[in-house]
Parts: sequence; C-alpha cells; structure tokens
Amino acid sequence: MATQAATLPRSTAPASVGVALPAFTLWWREIVRFYRQTGRVIGVLASPLVFWAVLGSGFGTSFRSGGGPGQQHYLDYSYPGILILIVLFTSIFTMMSVIEDRKEGFLLSVLVAPVPRTAIVLGKVLGGTTLAAIQGLIFLVFAPFAGIHLEPLTILLVAIVVFLVSFSLTALGFAIAWPMDSSQAFHAIVNLFLIPLWLVSGALFPLSGASGWIRVIMRLNPLTYGVEALRGLLYPGVESTFPLSSAIATLLLFSLVMFALALLLANRRTTKPAA
Repeated sequence: MATQAATLPRSTAPASVGVALPAFTLWWREIVRFYRQTGRVIGVLASPLVFWAVLGSGFGTSFRSGGGPGQQHYLDYSYPGILILIVLFTSIFTMMSVIEDRKEGFLLSVLVAPVPRTAIVLGKVLGGTTLAAIQGLIFLVFAPFAGIHLEPLTILLVAIVVFLVSFSLTALGFAIAWPMDSSQAFHAIVNLFLIPLWLVSGALFPLSGASGWIRVIMRLNPLTYGVEALRGLLYPGVESTFPLSSAIATLLLFSLVMFALALLLANRRTTKPAA
C-alpha cells in the first residue's frame, strides 16, 4: 500500500502539466533565439525596405491607383504591402525553427515530455507572431516618408491587423514546417506558394485594375484583406475595397482556421521514425 501511495503522485503528474507554462517557455525561447541572430533581424527589415525604396522610386509618379490623397506616388501606395511583406518574412521563416529543432533533437525531447501538443503549437506560433508583429510595427517609423500621420487609435487598429496577419501566417508556417525534415523543401514551398500569394494581395497593384481571373484570386486571398485594412487605416481619405470590420473578421477567421490546421497536423504526427 505504501508503494502504491508513493507512486500515485507520479502517475498523476503528467495530467497536472498545464498549457500556459510550456507555451510561455517556448514563446520566450523563440524571442531570444531570433534576436540573438542579428543577421536575421537585419535581413527581415532591410530586404523589404530596399525593395520598397527601389520599386517605389522606379514607378514613382507614373503609377496611378486612384484619385485619393496619399496614393499618387507608388511609395505611398506600396507602403502597406511592404509592411505585410515584413510580417510574412518574419512569420514564415521563424517557423523554420521547427525543422531546426527536429534536427537538433530538441523537438523530440519536447514531444516525449508530459506537455500537451496544444502548448507546443501555441508557444511556437505565439513566438513567431510576437516577432512578426514587432518587426511590422517597427516599420511604422517610416510612415512619415509615405505621407502618413499616425494617431493613437490608428496605431492600435494597425497593431490589431498586424497581429492577426502575423498569427495566421505563423500558424500557416508551422503547418508547412511540421511534417518537413528539409529546410530546402520549406524554402521551395515559400517561393512557390507564399510569395505569389503576397503578389496578388493588392500590395503591388490595385484590385480594381487587375484582370478578371486575378480579381477572383485576390478576393479569395486572405492577405488581400490585411493589405486593404492597413491601406484604409493608414490613408483614411482613400476608398477601401472592403470595410474594416469585414477585413478584420476575415483575418480572424483565417487565423482560427490556420491555428486549427496546425493543431491537427501536430496531433496527427504522434510518432517520428528514427533517422
């Protein structure tokens, strides 16, 4: 009886492990890991910034997206799309850590620990979301160069949109990276699918001037709603294609679907063959 009583707390220990602490630990690990790699931080910010400056200066005033204020110069028009590009880069490539963790054996040690899979997914996704949202909001320091004057309420609403886009893309990145063992395959998926998704989000050209089949794709593309929401917030005088409430609702739904997909994949792969 004494032996049975002594082993009882051990048998119930795994059930007592919650979601919050493991998720917080993995979240903090993602933050520290990213900002210790200075090259990644610089690359995530510098690449879209150079892209924005070169592309915007190249098109200049030859581009016309409408008669509203703040959209006559291409630098102004493309600013919301470049902000989304920064979020996309950070969200997706942060989830490469899933592949790295598997190769280093860290993921296996987490999987065999008495930690719910929900905590693993939540910690990793929230870590990437936080990094992507911070990187995106840092880009707001360049807003005055795009003729944007930010107010506290505008910054709050922009932060909500950026968070939703970051969360959905990070969850998508987790879902892509989870079954993969090769970072090269991950890059191939990103280049084949996610970059074109950004290209037809209204970041480079307006929905109204696109071909019929491109307009259909753009309306089905969740990133379009993020770009349009940011454009409507940053340039209040410009007529937006979608109401802000509809755009945020679409992004929220997209975030929930992507997180559910990440949870589903994480719980399906219960075993991993030895290398």
